[in-house]
Amino acid sequence: MNPLKSLIHVSCIALGIGLALVHSPAIAQDQTIRIAVVTHGQSSDSYWGVVKKGVDDATKLMGVDVSYQAPQTTDMVAESRMIDAAVTQKVDGLVVSIPDPTALGKSIKAATAAGIPVIIIDSGEDQVQAMGAKLFVGTQNYFQQGELAAKKLLELGATDGVCANAEPGNLVNESACDGFKKGMAGHGDRVDISMDPTDTGARILAYVSAHPKVNGILALGAPQCVNIINALRQQGILSKFKVGNFDVSPDTLVALQKGEVQFSFDSQQYLMGYLPIILLTQNARYGVLPTQNIYTGPTPVTAADVEKIMMLSKKGIR
Repeated sequence: MNPLKSLIHVSCIALGIGLALVHSPAIAQDQTIRIAVVTHGQSSDSYWGVVKKGVDDATKLMGVDVSYQAPQTTDMVAESRMIDAAVTQKVDGLVVSIPDPTALGKSIKAATAAGIPVIIIDSGEDQVQAMGAKLFVGTQNYFQQGELAAKKLLELGATDGVCANAEPGNLVNESACDGFKKGMAGHGDRVDISMDPTDTGARILAYVSAHPKVNGILALGAPQCVNIINALRQQGILSKFKVGNFDVSPDTLVALQKGEVQFSFDSQQYLMGYLPIILLTQNARYGVLPTQNIYTGPTPVTAADVEKIMMLSKKGIR
């Protein structure tokens, strides 16, 4: 069976229990369904590239018109304007990520007030009710993930750790680092890095030099993880650190295989792009939607899982 069709079949069975009729009328079958996806992360990023792959696959399968937009860099003003434009275009569904509810709230509430069904992905689970959205599709509670990552690093032998945050101001990332610090029980810290490999390398090396007791590092994304381990490797000090990571990529999977990274938490973000397009299409056609949030992760990934995930990762699915 075609893997995509198989996934749809399984998803429909799993979601069928939670489907509920929406009181707004469904659109005509011959009318083009238009859905807008607006995220704070760029599809050129390995994480968001997988989200977009999910969006693209679902778009082809459902035969709908979908636009995917994101600011060139994380920019809440730019993201809010993109959401406003989608509302003006009167799309049939809107998919958004919410790293900053204060900055994006007005625009998202305008969408729901206009009768546009909104699904939140990746970040903003706690904003579903406040924003009037339909549901959240993404990984569970980043605070708890940060706490769990800290405990894993402690179990692996780390005594002092740091959470490396490449998006200062992203409330989801900050929540993950808060959970990390709690999990480290007084032996955890946070360092702000960036998306730039050279800058990230300089910052992490400066931090570990100033904090010689630190021997555990949590990266909050695959690109940042790769930048960190490359910098540590180049200095010949990588073996001194236990490294954990959020999300997977071909490079982090290789690092897991080599023992340079000890674990990753897979958000299965392909589903964050894929499922909302399916759900909003069916909502537009038939007036149905799940009544509860859908969690795509976190799924722990270790060296033992690398082989089965590597092929999917190369295809942009994991």
